[in-house]
Amino acid sequence: MRRSACVVLSLMMCAGATLARAQVQPTAKRGTLSVRVGAMGSGFQPDYAGGGIAQASPYRLFGAGAYVDVRLRRWVQLEAEGRWLRFHQYINIYQDNYLIGPRVPIHTFLGRVTPYGKVLFGFTHMNFEYNETDCRCQTIAYGGGADVKLDNRWTLRAVDFEYQQLPNWYQLQNSQLHPYGVSVGISYRIF
Repeated sequence: MRRSACVVLSLMMCAGATLARAQVQPTAKRGTLSVRVGAMGSGFQPDYAGGGIAQASPYRLFGAGAYVDVRLRRWVQLEAEGRWLRFHQYINIYQDNYLIGPRVPIHTFLGRVTPYGKVLFGFTHMNFEYNETDCRCQTIAYGGGADVKLDNRWTLRAVDFEYQQLPNWYQLQNSQLHPYGVSVGISYRIF
């Protein structure tokens, strides 16, 4: 009787061990390279209200944009974005941004929400009051935000904040502009 109880108990343990799985998901289910393309809407404080002086504008600029996120590895990512801030202009002042740089995901929460930080470099095309002149200014943008994965293809950019520096933005002034703003968008994973 004792021997048969040990055999039954051993068979039950073996059956339980074969039904239990060591991993919920395979560790290497696909390559790490992925490319996402997205569209966004933005609202920015241009930090310029005319007169050749850096100052807060009484009007915020609004516009549309596009971005591409390339993930080479978990910690090696690249973001490129173009933003055209043309709506709600004050005396014909507007800005267009063309930026690219590294993007670093911080951690994924709840399997879907990924906060990130980024530093982008490029240029801003800025139109000055009454179309008197324009400039192509070097730009450095510091930012961050959070992406929410909706499914395997679609990701919501819940919030994306940027603080920009435009050094030597005006030929007659030795000062900097510091536009800042927020964007929201949605992206689609191509591969």
